[in-house]
Amino acid sequence: MIPAIVIAGTHSGCGKTTLASGIMAALQARGLQVQPFKVGPDFIDPSHHTAICGRPSRNLDPFMMGEDGVARTFLAASAGADIAVIEGVMGMYDGLEGGDLGSTAHVARILGAPVVLVADVGGMSRSVHALVRGYTGYDAAVRFAGVIFNRVGSPRHREMIEEELSVPALGWVPTEREKAVSSRHLGLAMAGEASMAAFGEVCEAHCDLDALIASAASAPAAMPVPGGADASSRVRLGVARDAAFCFYYQDNLDLLRRAGADLIFFSPFTDSLPEVDGLYLGGGYPELHAEALSASACTSQIRAAAEDGMPVYAECGGLVYLCEGLEADGQEYRMAGVLPAEARMHGRFQALGYVEAAATGASPLLQAGVGFRGHEFHYSSVDPAADARFALSLRRGKGIADGRDGLCEHAVVAGYSHAYLNETFASAFVGAMERRQRGR
Repeated sequence: MIPAIVIAGTHSGCGKTTLASGIMAALQARGLQVQPFKVGPDFIDPSHHTAICGRPSRNLDPFMMGEDGVARTFLAASAGADIAVIEGVMGMYDGLEGGDLGSTAHVARILGAPVVLVADVGGMSRSVHALVRGYTGYDAAVRFAGVIFNRVGSPRHREMIEEELSVPALGWVPTEREKAVSSRHLGLAMAGEASMAAFGEVCEAHCDLDALIASAASAPAAMPVPGGADASSRVRLGVARDAAFCFYYQDNLDLLRRAGADLIFFSPFTDSLPEVDGLYLGGGYPELHAEALSASACTSQIRAAAEDGMPVYAECGGLVYLCEGLEADGQEYRMAGVLPAEARMHGRFQALGYVEAAATGASPLLQAGVGFRGHEFHYSSVDPAADARFALSLRRGKGIADGRDGLCEHAVVAGYSHAYLNETFASAFVGAMERRQRGR
């Protein structure tokens, strides 16, 4: 097991994404190969990690992956790196439904990695010690390397806090408003639109990176878990990846490759549909690019391919794109028209949380009983036709409506659930593409 450190936060908004990304950038600038990770199901923060480190950031989510899955992904992805930096989720002890499952502390215990706590000291001084002592004493199984005090207002502010330190201070970071990354309805801007690399200089100047590296080296030794080799490519899977479709778990892409899919990346609003045997349309921001998608030749090509029986799996933004139309900001946009449904954007989120799904058998793409765990978070709603069919039943989560998800038409399944795929699902998807190959 390589040196590893967890960057946890007292609460959402304390600055842990900024500082985790800045620490990654500073370590990279020192010549270290950094493997980034993100606790939980988020897509946006990993995009910043990946851009900074040049290595795909992986999600570590015990609910979706199981504890063994967290360990396997961590060990396999860390091969060849000098240090792993794991950004936490929400407050350090916040897990599923107010429990421990899936919390940052849970992942830190699985990996045996020490924790650096990010504490926002804006508006307080001595009171932060009560906060820190509560966090560091709450779970004796979690090891703390120290605290980074964020948004320190002045040298005097730092002095007042330093007088009663109870754990090592690994950083005193001032407010850096001019370097802040903007947010929108699903969170921070993606890495392709804004960069957090500038925070590397901030962390180099204001954090004790030598002490952080030394603490990371105390992670326990472990034997690496061998990863499965990619199967010989039997099918070509088109994966929409651009500013409109950008939410993918790297583990899913790797799993599809191992199942025998050659991944062909393309943009539905700048490219023609490539020669492929199936399509994977991830989530993202189709509403921000609705006009370009509506006018794209690829949109009509995807509709024709779906009507011809091409297997298509789509999630969230991909679901919206496959509907007949989208209403956003008072405008109506024609979409692909594959599914008998209309989509609409709203001013607040319509669903947020984990999902557990099982296939109903209504689609040839997924046999009854095939299931997965995943996550949903969206500001849109979809109004399906009265006779619409659903390929997924949710034991947990909202889906499109009342626990029904995965609208299906032809060999298309499209739902709000962002799936963390498993081998059964991946094999079923690749198998559907192979059957289409043989039937043509």
